[in-house]
Amino acid sequence: MSGGEVAGLIVAVFWAVLVALLAIVLVRLSQALRQAGRLVADVSERAVPLLDDAAETLRGANQQLARVDQITADVADAASDAHALSSTMAATLGGPLVKLSAFSYGVRTAVAKQRAAGRPERLVPDQAERDALAALVRAEVKAQTRPRKGLLRKLLLQKRG
Repeated sequence: MSGGEVAGLIVAVFWAVLVALLAIVLVRLSQALRQAGRLVADVSERAVPLLDDAAETLRGANQQLARVDQITADVADAASDAHALSSTMAATLGGPLVKLSAFSYGVRTAVAKQRAAGRPERLVPDQAERDALAALVRAEVKAQTRPRKGLLRKLLLQKRG
C-alpha cells in the first residue's frame, strides 16, 4: 500500500464517519421537529377555546360596565334632584321657621321684661288675647307655608332644560 492509497483510505473513513454523524444529527433533528409540531398543535387546540372564553368574558365585562355607567348617571340625576328638592324645602320652610323663631324670641323677651318690671298679672294673657295671638300665628305660618304653585316643578324644569 502506497502513501496515496493510505491517504485515500483515511479520507474515505473520515467521510464515512462524517456522513454517519450527520445522519444521526438529522434523525434527532427530525424527531425534535415532529415533537415541536405536536406541541404547537396541542397548544393551538387548547389556546383557541381559551381565547374564545376570554373574549366572551370581556364582552360580559363591557356589558356590566355599560350598566354601571347607566346606574351612575341615574344616581347623579337623583342626587341633583334631591339637592334641588332640599333647596326648595329650605327656601319654603326656612323663612317661616326663622320668623316663628324670631316671634317666640320676642314673646320670651317681652315676658322677661314684664317679669322684671314686676307686673306678673300681665304674664298670663286673657282668653281673647290668647285667641287673637294664636290666630295671628296661624295666619303667619299658613301664609309662609302655603304651597307655591309650580315652584318645585319650575326648578326641576330649569335644571333639566
